[in-house]
This record gives sequence, structure tokens and C-alpha cells, in this order.
Amino acid sequence: MSMTLTEQIITIGMVILGTMITRFLPFLIFPAGKPTPGFVRYLGKVLPAAVFGFLVVYSLKNVNLFSESHGIPELTGVLTVAGLHLWKRQMLLSIAGGTICYMLLVQFVF
Repeated sequence: MSMTLTEQIITIGMVILGTMITRFLPFLIFPAGKPTPGFVRYLGKVLPAAVFGFLVVYSLKNVNLFSESHGIPELTGVLTVAGLHLWKRQMLLSIAGGTICYMLLVQFVF
């Protein structure tokens, strides 16, 4: 099933509109001269930790400690992320390092 030219143009226009709205709306809602509302500052403080906690729970929800690997690759990956983050304090390095560690263990060890 393919889209007509009109449908393609409408789809591209809607994607552009959605992107533009998400890019410009924060600057319209929170102009540079006004102080940031307290609830936005609060969300900026608590959401990163909440998102990471949610990702950890989601990533480990199907780990079976009674399977052949006993959750060792997952635990090693989590510890690698935590260790790298405590050492370097760089989120991208921590996530990439933990992912690489986990993938190497799954592919070549377990």
C-alpha cells in the first residue's frame, strides 16, 4: 500500500510542523526574561534520576537468575555503568561502556 503524492506532502508537512512546535514552544512558554517556574526546576532535578531508575527496572525485568547465565552479564553491565559514571561523570561514556561490556559478555562468554 503506497501513499499518493498529496498524502506524502501532508505527512511531511505534519512532521515538519510537529518538529517546529516541539523546538519553539518552550521558548514561547518560558521567555528569557522571566524566571523559570518552580515546578519546572523541580522536574529538572528529579526526572533524570527517575528516568534512570525506570530504565534499570525495565532492563532487568526479564532477568532470570535460574537461567544458564544467572544474570551475570546484566549485573556486570549495570556495575560497569555505575562504576564509569562515578569515575568520569559522563553519561554517554557510562551508557556506552555498560552496553559494550554487556554485549561482549553475551556474544562471547555466555
